Amino acid sequence: MFSTAFLDLPPLAGAAGSVQLPGSKSISNRVLLLAALSQGTTEVRDLLASDDTRVMLDALRQLGCGVEESGGGTVRITGLGSPHGARPRSPASLFMGNAGTAMRPLTAALALLGGEYELSGVPRMHERPIGDLVDALRQLGCRIDYLGNDGFPPLRIAHAAGVPPLQLAAPIRVRGDVSSQFLTALLMALPLAARQHDVVIEVVGELISKPYIRITLELLARFGIAVRHERWQRFTIPAGSSFQSPGLIHVEADASSASYFIAAGAIAAGATGQDGIKILGVGLDSIQGDIRFVEAAQAMGARITGGPNWLHIARGQWPLQAIDLDCNHIPDAAMTLAVMALYAQGTTVLRNIASWRVKETDRIAAMAAELRKLGATVKEGLDFIAVTPPASAADWRAAHIHTYDDHRVAMCFSLAAFNPAGLPVRIEDPQCVAKTFPDYFEALFQVAQAQAGSIPVICIDGPTASGKGTVAAAVARALGYHLLDSGALYRITALAASRAGLQIGPADEPRIAELARQLPVRFEGARVWLGDDEVTAAIRTEEAGMNASQVSALPAVRAALLALQHSFRRLPGLVADGRDMGTVIFPQAPLKIFLTASAECRAERRHRQLLSNGVSANIADLRAQLEARDARDSSRSVAPLKPAHDALVLDNSERTIDEIVAQVIAWWQARQPFGA
Repeated sequence: MFSTAFLDLPPLAGAAGSVQLPGSKSISNRVLLLAALSQGTTEVRDLLASDDTRVMLDALRQLGCGVEESGGGTVRITGLGSPHGARPRSPASLFMGNAGTAMRPLTAALALLGGEYELSGVPRMHERPIGDLVDALRQLGCRIDYLGNDGFPPLRIAHAAGVPPLQLAAPIRVRGDVSSQFLTALLMALPLAARQHDVVIEVVGELISKPYIRITLELLARFGIAVRHERWQRFTIPAGSSFQSPGLIHVEADASSASYFIAAGAIAAGATGQDGIKILGVGLDSIQGDIRFVEAAQAMGARITGGPNWLHIARGQWPLQAIDLDCNHIPDAAMTLAVMALYAQGTTVLRNIASWRVKETDRIAAMAAELRKLGATVKEGLDFIAVTPPASAADWRAAHIHTYDDHRVAMCFSLAAFNPAGLPVRIEDPQCVAKTFPDYFEALFQVAQAQAGSIPVICIDGPTASGKGTVAAAVARALGYHLLDSGALYRITALAASRAGLQIGPADEPRIAELARQLPVRFEGARVWLGDDEVTAAIRTEEAGMNASQVSALPAVRAALLALQHSFRRLPGLVADGRDMGTVIFPQAPLKIFLTASAECRAERRHRQLLSNGVSANIADLRAQLEARDARDSSRSVAPLKPAHDALVLDNSERTIDEIVAQVIAWWQARQPFGA
């Protein structure tokens, strides 16, 4: 997952391949709560790993549920209704983050289980309405207080002496036109009260997002609760209802998350020899309402086929066709249609989306503001948005997208990188996708393609012990880019040659080059692997450094490693550190830094480093070795150590690493096309 302050997406030219989707957030948190309320132990497989499910799991642990996580999306929940279980632990203060699928159903369940609880979240959660649910629970006789503004979290449930007598003779009335989560919360909690008599819920006004209620009803049935409904306005929970664990339940992949890859397949041309994107984990028979996004995408021109657990999407009509659609049935996925509208002929109108106003942010306002940054013409109303795309490629603008701590805004606007103008797009706060799809950008880069020349590269060259490796790693982390430590490649090649019994010199040059061409090297954070052998420490010795210098002077070896180094240029970008990154390997890189420091300063740094590792050394000897190596590297006939003609020389003799990193990033920012 990207933890950077922003992520710059270079222009994307196509998309093809397959992607495995994470589990559905809507299903995951429903299943967790139902398992917690049930008798028996439920094994949940393919559970979504995200911020929203994490806060639910943490809350269930606090309340006394048995929670065993075994990795790979598998969790075993021992419910509070089990014969050997217990009532919820009380008092308890529960933090719900920004997870409406946790806050609202858990509020209803705890109000009917008894005890004292405080439920709070992030500031945005305290702006999301919950008053209609609280009103419905108060009708029953539950005691719930607001700890801040009326109608909004945080809340206190005050049932220290147990649940008071409930008023179940009359139907419980709840509004349906603000959020379907209020009705879902009641449907999941009220079986706890349906001991002797039927419990009836009546929806006041139009019920929005009916597909999400259908998910709730189907999952309740899996846990032994058969709810009847009359035209989605009156719901009856039969007397004697009791939650029963199904034993094992699989979480279907998230249909809302599928919308981004459906859109990418509809927008982007496939690579040569490939046609479109295959989505794994969700199919046309999904129980999720957002699967009907497929129909909307087809109406815009996408070619889509599918089976029980897969979808295949390819570009069909191009440009896409604008649509006018009531989106009440796909409120979350409809956001993706607003970005697809950028690639359509005409004006796309999305209607009946008032629920966008009370989500993680005011999504109508947010989408309108960010679409305008890209050059679109947008009209918005209380419950609609109309999007007219830029008139031509020349009217598109490079934009930095503010994401409002809203995962769907971040994922939607990543699709703007396919723009016909070939402009980059900056996504602020990319880690907000962790709410539902922590690895979203990695999944996107798995199928997206860009022209190699459009993938940015920052080269950081310099002599040994200049700090270039430390600086390069820090810059790569800050930008979310890949890192190429070219010196490590030469060190690994030298190590592999020595282990193979080869002489590091011209005599064995052809054999070393052949070895380099098949080098099974991989980098995992700070760890370096040669095949199955971790060589992180082995390649950092002084001897390894001297051998690497000799290997790098062999033309055949350098040629063999060239393709390997170029392969590190992958989306979203690369920071390459070495001695000839800017002069030989990536001569067209848009930013080249030549980092240096005095021999005295470098010797002192190396001395401190060796001492910290328990190795004794003489500063004078170290300085002599560094100066000799500088002379050798600068005078060699192949790729001598020198700044590229357009490199920015940066002396860090008197600066800290943080200052150097800040300077490099400032230079990089100054070269980007994004406005303030």
